[in-house]
Amino acid sequence: MVPSAFVELDALPLTPNGKLDRRALPSPEPESTSTYQAPLTPVQETLCAVFADVLGVSRRVGIDDDFFELGGQSLLAMRILLRVELELGAKLPVEALFDSPTVALLSEKVEKAMDRSSLGAAAE
Repeated sequence: MVPSAFVELDALPLTPNGKLDRRALPSPEPESTSTYQAPLTPVQETLCAVFADVLGVSRRVGIDDDFFELGGQSLLAMRILLRVELELGAKLPVEALFDSPTVALLSEKVEKAMDRSSLGAAAE
């Protein structure tokens, strides 16, 4: 129950009647504690794009950006992993994202899963 982002306002927006205008409140954009680090591999490029799309992040997602700091939660984790499976062919358990929440860490697990699946296909 800890907010993922805060927005500092000089004053709350009010309606003509003096009540809080909730529609005029800006939507919070989670801040990343890391500086942008560009993707180094095609897998990392794909993961950065998937993170940005699923999490609705308007800025560039780098390999050191944390899924949870960007506003991720368990339902979005499932969507991320489904997209990873569809786009990269790597099936991962949900724990993989919780254990490796950055693109850099998750890309290692994705690459291992891709290697395992290609070895299984070669054995057939």
